[in-house]
Amino acid sequence: MRRVILSAALVWGLGVTACVLRQDKAAATAQSETAAPAPAIKKLTIEVSGGEKNVAVENASVYLKYVEEKKLRKDRKYALNVKTNRDGAAHIPDPPLGKVLIQVVAGGWKTFGQYYDLNDSGSVIKIHLDRPTKWY
Repeated sequence: MRRVILSAALVWGLGVTACVLRQDKAAATAQSETAAPAPAIKKLTIEVSGGEKNVAVENASVYLKYVEEKKLRKDRKYALNVKTNRDGAAHIPDPPLGKVLIQVVAGGWKTFGQYYDLNDSGSVIKIHLDRPTKWY
């Protein structure tokens, strides 16, 4: 009697294992077929130069401010802060589309601020800074 019960349990266990392995293989093939390549993340590039020689302004703070409008509640304001690299470029990953305020603050340069309408998130914005006037 024991042999019959043990052999039945063994056969049942092998059958369950085979079914699970078959389902795992089917799920893996279905997942690999439907997996689309990850979309490239678009980024907004802001190039900051300054002076008469168009020198790249490094370590300048670039602020990107925008408003997310809501229909039922109060509009929410957002601000992103990035710094420029040695080449004077600041990269903002996945920027919002629409009207944004871009402000640039750098030591020894006039502060810059202007509204832009972003339609393409992979665009390049060039900003030129001037030296401040001398105070006597």
